[in-house]
Amino acid sequence: MTRSMQLMLLIGAVLPLPAPPVLLDALRSVQVTSSSGAASGFQLTFAVGKRSPVTRVLLPLGALDPKRRVVVVAVVAGLPHVLMDGVITRQELSPGTSPGTSLLTVTGEDLSLLMDLRHTERCYPGLPHHLRAIAVCARYAEYGIVPAAVPPVISQLPNPAVEVPIQSGTDLAYLKSMAAEVGYVFFVEPGPAPGVSIAYWGPEVRAGILQPALTVDSGAATNVESLTFGYDGLRRTQYTIPLTEPNTKVTFRVPVPDVSLLRPPLALRPAIAMREEPVPDLTGRSVPEALLLGLSRTSVSTDVVTGNGRLDVLRYGHVLSARHLVGVRGAGLAYDGVYYVRSVTHDIRRGEYKQSFTLSRDGLVSNTPVVIP
Repeated sequence: MTRSMQLMLLIGAVLPLPAPPVLLDALRSVQVTSSSGAASGFQLTFAVGKRSPVTRVLLPLGALDPKRRVVVVAVVAGLPHVLMDGVITRQELSPGTSPGTSLLTVTGEDLSLLMDLRHTERCYPGLPHHLRAIAVCARYAEYGIVPAAVPPVISQLPNPAVEVPIQSGTDLAYLKSMAAEVGYVFFVEPGPAPGVSIAYWGPEVRAGILQPALTVDSGAATNVESLTFGYDGLRRTQYTIPLTEPNTKVTFRVPVPDVSLLRPPLALRPAIAMREEPVPDLTGRSVPEALLLGLSRTSVSTDVVTGNGRLDVLRYGHVLSARHLVGVRGAGLAYDGVYYVRSVTHDIRRGEYKQSFTLSRDGLVSNTPVVIP
């Protein structure tokens, strides 16, 4: 448990600077949502009035205009956590009926939005997927975005004399389409320092150091307000690839390899696939491309166990981060263990910091003997 929590707000055009004191005084609430495989967003709510400096000076000067950059940093127990590095997309003013009841709401998305604003046509002769991803992300270095790309598990170098990869669309759409082809994800992770972000193109990270454990039904050791679990037995699907024997012309279906090629299992009893479907859209694809597409489809359907909960950061003592691993204790043999944090929503008000979160994994029973607190 910790009682120390501070909030930092930086705003600027390209280089974010500390927000004016009058803006911080008017700030009433902050909501930030981070999710794997989807853009992150934020919403800032300010208390304003007709004569407040925010409406008389900052708004007319464009301090909160769309495309202005916003960085939100929470300092918990002396450690800074960059919750959001994004750009404003919308502002709403709700005049009140009495002094001090008017609200200004500013909404925005993470820096990946900048990659989705312009249609582009480019070619990348001889470059594999991960090098193309690095080349695309490198164009946003002025915003402190650092590319980090992982080579696909089945690598195929395109022959410039036969095929030249072509981008026709926004940079974000191209990055996500390439990621979907090989079973990867793409997102822009804020931090580790304010003004710096990591553009990650690769598999979901399901290894590494665990975040402090979420503890339920354990008396004084309980550190979450609520946590429920669900098991969807119809979610997992076994995908197959049709292959034709050249001599007999007999077609048979080959199961796509286990998704653990991309990410290690988190459960001792992974779910059994109840459905079987062929991998769609295989026309004109080579065998490596078909396998990568099959891995991509399989990875989406493996997480059959989900958990939804809410916690008080001041009691938990840490900031739970999305797209990382966390342990769960006190839920029983079937549901205890390690989970992937799929999404987190931060709700911050004066003197209060709550988080709503979603967990996921591929089955029941922990594959680790104990969960470290």
